[in-house]
Amino acid sequence: MANNRPNRNHAKTQKSNFVRCNDRIRAQEVRLIGIDGNMIGVVPIEEARAEARRAGLDLIEISPHAVPPVCRILDFGKYQYEATKKQKMSKSATTKVKEVKFRFCTEAHDYETKLRHIIEFLSDGDKVKISVFFRGRELDQTQLGFELVQKLTTDLTDYATLDAEAKLVGRNIVATYSPAKNLRQKQQSKSLDAEDNLKNTVL
Repeated sequence: MANNRPNRNHAKTQKSNFVRCNDRIRAQEVRLIGIDGNMIGVVPIEEARAEARRAGLDLIEISPHAVPPVCRILDFGKYQYEATKKQKMSKSATTKVKEVKFRFCTEAHDYETKLRHIIEFLSDGDKVKISVFFRGRELDQTQLGFELVQKLTTDLTDYATLDAEAKLVGRNIVATYSPAKNLRQKQQSKSLDAEDNLKNTVL
């Protein structure tokens, strides 16, 4: 039997994204913000609508839960565009933290493989957390772990900045790297140079 019940989560999302404007605003009075962004004050809803009409713009309820609700005179299309733009920027600004684990005695081949992965993560704009872990009596070898992190920091000079000095936490030496400034642009530039060199070689 088909389930015809509405999706409550979807309904909540739609409701939370809904913005009232003009005649859809239900409050009898509102706290009005003018075109220039200055506070006009608490006015009857009809007066606020009249102000918006005179300006050839919309009356938008920007804070519906305030008492009284806060409304601003704006272009509704522009308001929606800016809101969507801010939402996208907020999502893209979310930085992921990737973790890469090492042994203090990591062999050269494994080290190079992990290093390539770290550079890929950094190039994607992610932070990278490095963990050098020890077992049992291997804690006597922590100096080798710190030396490994130092080598890694040197090899990542063009790709990352070390957020803070490496430190021993429990049985792990931990360090976190952030992408170097303009890393993506540098990587794109290198790719273009490589393509140009390949074309010149073919020609």
